Amino acid sequence: MKEILKKLNDKSLVVGVVGLGYVGLPLCDVFLKNGLRVVGFDIDKEKIGMLRKGKVYIKHLRNLDIKSYVDTKRFIPTDDFSRVKMTDHISICVPTPLNKNREPDISFIKETVKSIFPYIHKNMCISLESTTYPGTTIEEIVIPLEKAGYKVGRDIFVAFSPEREDPGNKKFHTAIIPKVVGGHTKNCTEVASKIYSVGFSKVVSVSDTRVAEMTKILENTYRGVNIALVNELKIVCQKMGIDIWEVIRAASTKPFGFQAFYPGPGLGGHCIPIDPFYLTWKAREFEVATRFIELSGEINTSMPYYVVEKTAEVLNMHKKPLKGSRILILGVAYKKDIDDMRESPAIRVIEILKEKGAEVFYHDDFFPKFPKLRAHKINMKSSRLTAEFLKTIDAAIITTDHSHVDYEFIAKNVAVLVDTRNATEKFRHRYRNIFMA
Repeated sequence: MKEILKKLNDKSLVVGVVGLGYVGLPLCDVFLKNGLRVVGFDIDKEKIGMLRKGKVYIKHLRNLDIKSYVDTKRFIPTDDFSRVKMTDHISICVPTPLNKNREPDISFIKETVKSIFPYIHKNMCISLESTTYPGTTIEEIVIPLEKAGYKVGRDIFVAFSPEREDPGNKKFHTAIIPKVVGGHTKNCTEVASKIYSVGFSKVVSVSDTRVAEMTKILENTYRGVNIALVNELKIVCQKMGIDIWEVIRAASTKPFGFQAFYPGPGLGGHCIPIDPFYLTWKAREFEVATRFIELSGEINTSMPYYVVEKTAEVLNMHKKPLKGSRILILGVAYKKDIDDMRESPAIRVIEILKEKGAEVFYHDDFFPKFPKLRAHKINMKSSRLTAEFLKTIDAAIITTDHSHVDYEFIAKNVAVLVDTRNATEKFRHRYRNIFMA
């Protein structure tokens, strides 16, 4: 313990970050900005190649000064996991998706542990940041270490510290978001907390890894449940002829006891659509039915179907069947102004429309071409929003409300515009072809 803290104090500590995506790359930057050397690990050779040239492949992170760190050899991007032996601390930031049965898939964590295990050493700290169910850190890291003869908390240190990234949020960047840290032992918590304190303005220490794991699950389950509530209320309000967005604005004037959540075409991002299912899956082991959470999940996953049904209803009013109609999806990122498509509800909307026989197009400047996705096979290119093209469209659906898009121009040129994000609030009263969904 003294040795690793000594290295931390004299800034000779070397940090390793496994997974150089939306979580891992900003984390590298935090440690680099505070004088530590960082080795970045990823199995994607294309990413490693770009980073070695000083290029950042995530648009909202383009301001990271990766090139200067690479040029001075303070940042080493690599796919060679033998370099783990030169690190003193490893943060694991790999994906934890759901499988086709909506059950936790921690295969990336398992593969990472397998890759780093031959090169770990005493006086080292290993921190898992990937969102997962309570008990994962113990099961997948602590127990294998102890079986290998390490004394966790004495000669090697293990912690869980959940990532709290919000891509595109200009107010809260990585370093100023409080960092929750829970170690397997008190010594583990102390070591990991001091390491993170180098780059984070506030570190919140909790009693153990399971508390830290549950903290992240709670944060995103809270959001998922409340979004499900407002999505359900949106449907009720539309039936009643009430503007849910106006209702939310009015309710938000209450200075206590209310927090605004907003409806949409479904949940997106890596956290909110996934994390609650990690908890429901683990709860079954303890014979607990998480009915409230599972119901909210059902509501949120049903929203793309609702959007398609609403579009079909509007087309029917215009004497057009959904089958054979030309439908334009506006925005495929999971939220506005970022190039992140993980779990985007727009993907499911596109799939459902195609299943029902519609001819589907999309526009999103962040994605000139539809990227390859693990669970979806969509081969499309972004369409240009010209007046001529828009006039050929039977219905356009706003699924992501990017700030730079001129939605009024679209409203002037398409037969029908379906808005799931309230992007047309300022002008829709002037147009009879705009419908809320």
